[in-house]
Amino acid sequence: MRNVMPTYGRKSVSFSRGEGAWLWDTEGKRYLDGLCGIAVTGLGHAHPKISEAICKQAGRLMHASNLYQIPEQEQLAVRLCTLAAMDNVFFCNSGAEANEAAIKVARLYGHRKGVNKPSIIVMEQSFHGRTMATLSATGNRKVQAGFEPLLSGFARVPYNDVNAVEQVAANNPDVVAILVEPVQGEGGINVPDATYLDSLRDICDRKGWLLMLDEVQTGMGRTGAWFAHQLGKSKPDVMTLAKGLGNGFPIGACLTRGPAAEVLQPGSHGSTFGGNPVACAAAMATLSVIEDNDLLSRAAVLGNDITNALREQLAEVQGVRQVRNKGLMVAVELDRACGELVTQAIDNGLLINVTAEKVVRLLPPLILSDEEAQILVNGVAGLIKAFSKTATAATG
Repeated sequence: MRNVMPTYGRKSVSFSRGEGAWLWDTEGKRYLDGLCGIAVTGLGHAHPKISEAICKQAGRLMHASNLYQIPEQEQLAVRLCTLAAMDNVFFCNSGAEANEAAIKVARLYGHRKGVNKPSIIVMEQSFHGRTMATLSATGNRKVQAGFEPLLSGFARVPYNDVNAVEQVAANNPDVVAILVEPVQGEGGINVPDATYLDSLRDICDRKGWLLMLDEVQTGMGRTGAWFAHQLGKSKPDVMTLAKGLGNGFPIGACLTRGPAAEVLQPGSHGSTFGGNPVACAAAMATLSVIEDNDLLSRAAVLGNDITNALREQLAEVQGVRQVRNKGLMVAVELDRACGELVTQAIDNGLLINVTAEKVVRLLPPLILSDEEAQILVNGVAGLIKAFSKTATAATG
């Protein structure tokens, strides 16, 4: 690994193949994937319809450039805009790039309204990517440290705090947009009040701002709807997607509607690989599998079942603060740092994540069976119970 930049704290396991909700390492050991590559492989590993779509398209044409018409891209754009009730799409390769496009839309929108230094309201504990713009928008000092000076043009407020947004609205005439996650993923599966997005929509409508929703982690059925905001009443002006959109094949998308859809014009933005035929074929197949198998309803039911089962098993466990979810975004929040659980889970043939230091994050695939869900629940609950006993004994 010495020729690979040490940008990741990698675990000492290498995977050679996957099938459905399972992965096998190079030694033949099997693991239940409760993380999905961080909400990416929502249809599981090596899904036959996704693999077939990728192989067929790769055999015809992989790349021709956005200098020309791309039929596969146009088909995917129509499909996404229909599902999301949006007007148009810019395709790219990742969530960070999709959010970068959204930020550029907001700034151009502001300039065209005569705002010389347009500003975007963003949230504490948020995560929008690692490019300089998305890093500056992110509300996590740990990932920003060392990359100063950050870009200006962002006003930060607490998540799920409408009054804080109102205060900025009253005092900052340069604000042109709000960028927010419907559920904060990296921040710890933070689920806002049911009326939060509606209140932000109302503020944006009153002020002439854009409401921009980062659905990179919450989109593609993970919360029980195509996109998390569809669980409520409010529609965004800009929405970003990636992660589960290609079920592992890199693709991102920035969708816009209304005035926001008219901002980017030829020459104002671009991407060499964005929306290439293979990525679009993978995304189209992903959308079809989700729809054909009613996986939106499945995600909603399965997420609640897993959450309720965890609550039952962990009800009397010391140090467990809360078990919460939005569809198949499931969190177990503890009262202390618990990063060591990730390695312990690997040892037990289970892949999980710890985020925000104290939150066990589960992002299992939408195709998880009831039996596999029970294995996941039992495994996670067992790890947390053992962790709690050790922590209690240590403080003794």
